[in-house]
Amino acid sequence: MDSFNIPQYTPSPAEVKCEVEKEGSFTINRLEVSGVNWNAYHGELICPPSDAHKDGGYNVAKLMRAVAEPLLVSHFGDGVIDEVFSRYQKIVADIMSREKTEFVNVTVSLNKHG
Repeated sequence: MDSFNIPQYTPSPAEVKCEVEKEGSFTINRLEVSGVNWNAYHGELICPPSDAHKDGGYNVAKLMRAVAEPLLVSHFGDGVIDEVFSRYQKIVADIMSREKTEFVNVTVSLNKHG
């Protein structure tokens, strides 16, 4: 397998607000954006460290595997899955070693009109 694309789009807070207003059934009470470090153990001292603590790519790869594995297995079979996520873990660990990485969450509290 040379490549596989799972499109993902995360809207900006302005886009979320625009869509809610355009749809018209709800009023936004609160809209917040928060960043979550890819390394769930960032800054924690754990002794002795487990694989999850030693390699930040481990946690991200496990999270993505939980989400994407059924789709990948249905397309390619389960024979490639361990290798795919092993490679992915290494790629993510490399990126995390060079740059600040975060998941961005947009949280919205809505009230339904009348």
